[in-house]
Amino acid sequence: MRPVDSVEAALESLKHGKRGQVLVIDARDVRDVRAAVDATHAAAPRAVLLVFAEGAAEKQLGAALKGSRVFAVLPTPIDVRKTQAVLEGAIAEATTHKAPARPAAPAADLPIGAFRPQTSAEAAAAADSGDADRPRRLPLGLIAAAAAAVALAGGGYWFFTRSSAAPAAASAAPATPAAGTAAPADNAAPAAPVVETSLVKGKVDELLEKARLAMHERRFTEPAGDNALLYYRSAAVADGANAEAHDGLQRVAGVLAGRFEEAVSGARFDEAAQTLANFKAATPEDARGATFEQRLYAAQVAKAFADGNTDRAAALVRQAQQSGSVPADQLAKWRADVTRHQEEAKLQRLAGLVEDRIRDGHLVDADDSAKSYLQQLQAAAASNPTTTRVAHEVVEAYLRKAREAALAKNNADTDRWLNEARAAGMKQSEVTAFQRDLNNARQKAAQVENERVLQQARAALRDGRLTDPAQENAAAYLAALQASDPNNAGLAEAGRDLSGKLLDRARGAVLAGKSPDADLALAKRWGADPRDITAVQQLQSAPKGKSAAVDPATLAASLKRTRAVPPDYPPNAMQQHISGSVVVEYTVDARGETRDIHVVEATPPGVFDQAAINAVRHWRYTPVLVNGSPVEVPTRTRVRFELPK
Repeated sequence: MRPVDSVEAALESLKHGKRGQVLVIDARDVRDVRAAVDATHAAAPRAVLLVFAEGAAEKQLGAALKGSRVFAVLPTPIDVRKTQAVLEGAIAEATTHKAPARPAAPAADLPIGAFRPQTSAEAAAAADSGDADRPRRLPLGLIAAAAAAVALAGGGYWFFTRSSAAPAAASAAPATPAAGTAAPADNAAPAAPVVETSLVKGKVDELLEKARLAMHERRFTEPAGDNALLYYRSAAVADGANAEAHDGLQRVAGVLAGRFEEAVSGARFDEAAQTLANFKAATPEDARGATFEQRLYAAQVAKAFADGNTDRAAALVRQAQQSGSVPADQLAKWRADVTRHQEEAKLQRLAGLVEDRIRDGHLVDADDSAKSYLQQLQAAAASNPTTTRVAHEVVEAYLRKAREAALAKNNADTDRWLNEARAAGMKQSEVTAFQRDLNNARQKAAQVENERVLQQARAALRDGRLTDPAQENAAAYLAALQASDPNNAGLAEAGRDLSGKLLDRARGAVLAGKSPDADLALAKRWGADPRDITAVQQLQSAPKGKSAAVDPATLAASLKRTRAVPPDYPPNAMQQHISGSVVVEYTVDARGETRDIHVVEATPPGVFDQAAINAVRHWRYTPVLVNGSPVEVPTRTRVRFELPK
C-alpha cells in the first residue's frame, strides 16, 4: 500500500508493478476525473480503478465516468457493507490480471469499520492502550487501502489529492429501541438509552489483550459484545485490583467525555444520552457524570422551548427531577418557564382563534366567535400585549361594520356595532372621534352622490328625457337632488334648463291641439318666468281659427335644418355588408335643438338604431315662429344606411 499525492506519481509506481494492482482516487480535488481515469488505464491497463466521491457528487461522477473502465464509484462517508463488497470484487479482479508472483504472507483480517475524525481524547487513549509497535490508526482511505494491499501482497497504489485524512463517516449511532417498541412521541421525554451490562468470562490477560486491540481499532463501546468497555469492565470484575483494567476504563471514559461534548454541541441529544450512559458504565463514581447529565437536560429543555414544544419540556423537567442530578433551584426555574410558556401558548391559541373568526366574519355569533374568544383572552390575561393587540383588531372589525351601516343609513346597526366596540374596550373619546370621522365620511359620500344625480339630470336634459321614463328623467333627478341638497350650486341652473324645455314642449302641445297644463305646472315649479307661462296660456286660449290654421304637418314642413351630422356606419354592419334604414320621431324645440328622439321603425331591427339616434341628436334647425314666438315642432325622418359603391 503506497499513498501518493498526484496522478503522475501513482502512474510512475504502477509502471513497474508485477502484482495485482488497485488504484483508488479521491475525486474531491481532482479537476478532471475522467482525464485522470483515461491516463491511468493508458499507462497501467491491468490496474483495477476505484473512485471515491463525496456524498451528492457520487451519481453525477458516475454519469461522467460512464463507458470508462472504472470498476466502481463509491461514496464518502463510507458505506461499510457496500465498500467491503466492492473491495473484495476489486481484489478478485486485480488478482486475475496480475503477473505470477510468489505467494503472499497470510494477512490479518482488517475490517472496514465506521470512521470519523479522531478527538484528542481518542488519540491519547489509542496511543496509551498497548504495545508501542502496533500501527497507529490510519485515516479512512488508508485503512481501506490496507485491506486491499494486504490481500494483494503489497500490490495496491492509492492516490489522494489531500494530505490530511479523508473525512470520516458519522460515528456509531446510539442504541435504538428494541423491536416491537414504539418510538417516543415528539412531546415525550426521551427513552433511557440501552447500556450493555453483560460481562465476558475469560482469563484476565486475554480480556486485556482484546481490550487493547479494541482500543486501537476505536471500538470503544460498539459493536455490542466486542468493544473495549466490555472487555475492561469484565477484566475489572474478574480482578478488582487490576490496575490496567481500571486505567483502561478511565481512558474509555475520557474518549466518551469528548464524544459527549461533541454531541451536545451539535445538538445530537440521543447520541449524547447514549454516550453519557456508557460513560457512567465505565466510571460510575466519576463526578462528571452528574455535571454532564445537568448539561444534557439543560440543552434538551432549551431546545424544546425554542421549538415551542412545551409538553416535551415539561416531560424533560419531570425526568430531570426523577434523575436527582439537577439542583432544586434549577428545577424550579424550569417549572416556572414551563408554566409561562404554557400560558403564552394558550394566549396565542386564543388569539389565533379570534383572528380566524374575524377573517371568516364571525364576530359576535354565539360561543364560536371573535367576541367569545376575546372575552376568554381578557379573562386570562387582560394586560398581556397579545390581548391588547387582538382587542384592537376586534374593535377595528366592529368599526368597519359600523361604518358600513352608517353609509347605508342603517342607524340601528350603526349603534349596535358601536356598542360592541365599547364593550370590547374602546374608550368614549375614541368613539367620539370615530363618530366625527363618520360624519365627515357621510358628508363626502353625500356630496359624491349629489354630484352623480346632478350629472344624471344634465344627461337627461340633453337627451330630452324631461319627464319620461319614470325615475330616469330630468324632473325626477332634480327632485331627488333638491330633497337631499337644496342649496346645491348646480340645482338652480339645471332647474332653469328644465323649465325652458318644458315651456317649449307646452307650446308645441298647444299647436298640436294637446293640453300643456302638466308641463306648465312643472315649469312653474322649476322657476319658469310667469310671463312665459302666461304667453303659452294665451296661445292656448287664442281663437280656434288662428291656431288651427297652423297644423303640425305645416310646421314640420317649414323646418329648416342648419346642421346635419351624418350617421356613423356601424363597423359590424359594414363588415357584414348590411344596409338598411331607421325612421325616428323627435321634437325640434324653440331653440332649434332636437329632443325626445325615439325609433319607430328599423330595417333590419336593432342594427342601425343607436347610430341614427346619435346623429339626430346633433342636428340643429332654425326655430319655427308662430305669432312671433318660437314653438316646438314634432317631426319624423328616415335615416338611410347604404354601403358605398
